[in-house]
Amino acid sequence: MAKELHLGVIGTCGRGSLSDWAHQPQNGALVVAGADPYQLQRDGFITRHQKKFNHTPNVYADYKEMLEKEHLDGVFITCPDFLHEEIACYCLQHKIPVYLEKPIAISIEGADRILRTAKDNETRLMLGHNMRYMNFTRKMREIIESGTIGEVKAIWCRHFVSYGGDAYFRDWHADTKNTCSLLLQKGAHDIDIIHWLAGSRTARVNGIGSLSVYNQVPRRPAGEEHLYKDKLDITSCWSNDHWPARELKDFYPVVNNEDINMVNLQLANGVQACYLQCHFTPDGWRNYTVIGTKGRIENFGDDGEGTKLQVWTRRQDGYRNEGDITYRMPPPGEGHGGADPVIIQNFLDVLRGKEVPTSTPQGARYAVAAGVLGAKSVRTGGMPYDIPALPDDIENYDFSRNK
Repeated sequence: MAKELHLGVIGTCGRGSLSDWAHQPQNGALVVAGADPYQLQRDGFITRHQKKFNHTPNVYADYKEMLEKEHLDGVFITCPDFLHEEIACYCLQHKIPVYLEKPIAISIEGADRILRTAKDNETRLMLGHNMRYMNFTRKMREIIESGTIGEVKAIWCRHFVSYGGDAYFRDWHADTKNTCSLLLQKGAHDIDIIHWLAGSRTARVNGIGSLSVYNQVPRRPAGEEHLYKDKLDITSCWSNDHWPARELKDFYPVVNNEDINMVNLQLANGVQACYLQCHFTPDGWRNYTVIGTKGRIENFGDDGEGTKLQVWTRRQDGYRNEGDITYRMPPPGEGHGGADPVIIQNFLDVLRGKEVPTSTPQGARYAVAAGVLGAKSVRTGGMPYDIPALPDDIENYDFSRNK
């Protein structure tokens, strides 16, 4: 029987619940401990495990104490973005394999430091880009690789974030010092998928954007950053009744992140792409269009009920709602359209040396690099910036193996 895995969680609430998929006593995987500076969240972590698994994990206010006292085979880092670099590097320096939620870091230097630390300490590192595990993105990649639409030349992604005000402007996300830009926190997913579908990475980026609506919404006064400290998860404060956007209130004391971004991406293999993101739309929608030399693909839905892919392969000088081929996705499972349990199982298999992950640290780094320099372009009048390549030893390193 495979060695029993003992796992820990750093950041137990919100995205920390992702680790629940890893608690599989029947398969020799146990989430034995969690670390979080907030008592309410530690209590919630225990309660969640007791209700779901009849199991009581150990809890710590300090993640370093957890790592010292627990003998862990891996750790999930699901704390806020601005803490990723410090905590990931500490875990890797202590040779504890890491599952790190996206974005990998909020700077290119921070991302590169994490990759270098993992390599120097010969310790496994996996990134939580779960969109590579969704049914519809996998099917799009399969169609592209089959040659159905020919050679990919352009990819466009439009992302309408109906919940943007509630999700990203009520808490720490609203301040650029904590996120750099929502091109990372939200956009890293989509930029990574653009790279994955194109089989390349961004070499040059430029963009425009603005803080055009949420700078006009009332904010909480300084000192009240943690308005939701009595709640386990800010999503409990989301509501479809919070509309229209300018009538929202109780935003974070500092709001300086753009609520609309549009970036152009020139990929290293010649593919041209663009990513458009808006946080004050009435509906939620993530739409990819991939155009090749023989056709194009477009998704309708993003792994929710009724998601389908349309593929056009015949010329017609007018728009057709139905493609020449239609692929209907299976009913979505739990956890981001069924992606969460798949990516977590992938991590468990990586820990046991059984599998190579679909999500890679290099891909996560390039997604962040495009977001960081895309934001810089937005803030410097649309100036284009070149994306620095990784050094060869990091570019070609297999982070899924302990050496």
